Amino acid sequence: MPARIVSIGTAVPATSVSQPDLRDFFAEQPSTGKLARRYISAAFDAAGIATRHTVLSGLGGTPDGTFISAEGELLVPSTGERNDLYRHAAPPLAAEAASKALREGQVAAHQVTHVVTVSCTGFFAPGLDYRLVRDLGLSTQVQRSHLGFIGCAAALPALRTASQITAAQPEAVVLVVCVELCSLHVRNSPDPQQIVSASVFADGAAAVLITADETTGVAGGIFLDRFATTLTEAGETDMVWTIGDQGFEMTLSAEVPRIIGHEIRGAVDSFLDGEPPPDIWAIHPGGRSVLDRVEAGLDLDSSAIAASRAVLHEYGNMSSATILFILRRLLRDTAISGPIAAIAFGPGLTVETALLRKGP
Repeated sequence: MPARIVSIGTAVPATSVSQPDLRDFFAEQPSTGKLARRYISAAFDAAGIATRHTVLSGLGGTPDGTFISAEGELLVPSTGERNDLYRHAAPPLAAEAASKALREGQVAAHQVTHVVTVSCTGFFAPGLDYRLVRDLGLSTQVQRSHLGFIGCAAALPALRTASQITAAQPEAVVLVVCVELCSLHVRNSPDPQQIVSASVFADGAAAVLITADETTGVAGGIFLDRFATTLTEAGETDMVWTIGDQGFEMTLSAEVPRIIGHEIRGAVDSFLDGEPPPDIWAIHPGGRSVLDRVEAGLDLDSSAIAASRAVLHEYGNMSSATILFILRRLLRDTAISGPIAAIAFGPGLTVETALLRKGP
């Protein structure tokens, strides 16, 4: 019996900000010049996003003195100050998503045997995996793994890890949790790459329960059939995530959508290996231009990636958690059944793929 996704829980911070309000916030910063304002307007308006959630209450109009001044100016906290907020805000958000997955999957906390956590926006130890054991009341014998700093593509390797665990231990119940607080690393900059990053990234968490035991949890779900990884020939310097003195620094060049559009057909053809392509796709929405390139490059009907566009529109790009928001939407849609292809993109440029199957 292949591993299956029993349930998916999601959570977002309380502060929700509209894309136009965020655009105006960045455009009206005192140090923003005329050229940068034009670029901000273009990037934010073209992102395909309506709202985003953030742990920075100041972006919602409540200045905190660390990230946002009383005058509404974006401040420049240190990496340590940013990470302190991550350590405070990430665990409860992860626990909220995981609690929803347990409740909706009808799985008790003591049934979980393995925890796989994913994040690239902060660090601390004991980490998220430890906190989930404590905060959810999991067994202290739970086996824990962490996938860190893999970026937006990381959820699929985490699902692959869970699938490998259940292949070795069919009775295992694996809890995969992704939590990303991308807004912690926002900055005011005239650099077009930083503006593009500010125009799309958001905060959120998602949790998945996976098992190969058909008697555990609710019946049915999304089955994990196979996975693949492709490193593109270009893109090593176009999507980069490094640690600076004033937060983590994201390089996201305008070449990324073009590279994806050029490479996607070969990566997918190799992955499908002659099988007919599915009608439904879960594509990580790095931005609207990424979805446009994938849709065109694979000659997909617009309905095939409707869930991906909807999640981008409602939440923005929450890095690794985003594709799990998409899979949750597909899991809960009773009109969808059969094969689903999932694709996520990460630094390198890395293309992670999965062939899934929604069934009873």
